[in-house]
Amino acid sequence: MQSFLWILLSVAVGYLLLVVLMYQLQSQMIYHPQKSITYTPEDVGLPYEDVTFDTEDGVSLHGWYISGDEHDVNVLYFHGNAGNISGRLQTIELLHNLGLNVFIFDYRGYGKSQGSPSEQGTYKDARAAWNYLVSKRDIENDQIVIMGRSLGGAVASWLAAQKQPAATILESTFTSAADLGADLYPWLPVRSMISYDYNTLENIKQIRSPLFMAHSKDDEIVPYHHGQTLLEAANDPKTFVELRGSHGSGFWETGEKYRTALQKFLKENITNQ
Repeated sequence: MQSFLWILLSVAVGYLLLVVLMYQLQSQMIYHPQKSITYTPEDVGLPYEDVTFDTEDGVSLHGWYISGDEHDVNVLYFHGNAGNISGRLQTIELLHNLGLNVFIFDYRGYGKSQGSPSEQGTYKDARAAWNYLVSKRDIENDQIVIMGRSLGGAVASWLAAQKQPAATILESTFTSAADLGADLYPWLPVRSMISYDYNTLENIKQIRSPLFMAHSKDDEIVPYHHGQTLLEAANDPKTFVELRGSHGSGFWETGEKYRTALQKFLKENITNQ
């Protein structure tokens, strides 16, 4: 009996230590920045402009501006939690081929951007990127499409709820950090320990621009039900495309179905597209 109690105590102590460790490592579990820029748009034949701009708290951010064939609609793109902008060339090329200008940048701590990532930091970065397009490039609100994938969808939803873009695109995005954590670690008291919000579900209720959403049933990181819940909460007009393939490449694996649906959405909802 005593040995059994010792086993239970050891298991309890081990579990508690694991909870404490994961609580302390939340930032490292959420953000996976890569500093080195391994590729540029020139590697896929696209000329681009290197851009640097500052946030309200004085952090210098780096990004690229890629001009499309038509110079009216600009996509402000928010990438996911891993890597940096150099891993998003497929997306840049796809959007460029639709005739769109693309402004993509790295959050603080990613790529050539200064600082260290945090939730409030990503929001400040988002606001600075929007202000760069509006103030520095004299682009009107109705010429900007806010687009985000995965963690970038959560950041994009926050910005789209604050501003009035021409349209919003959210792909492979979770309802909230706590909901996703509970799905990924059901054996942990995630909702009690998590320090991050990223509440896309609440943000999406405030978005008034036309909304395009996409999610894969095969998504191994963000379960499909997150996309369905977001779709139900979103305001009209809204479009949903079911992708196939993995979390990071569902848009690419889905191919022409995705591209055609996105092009149709833009033509129907943006007057100068």
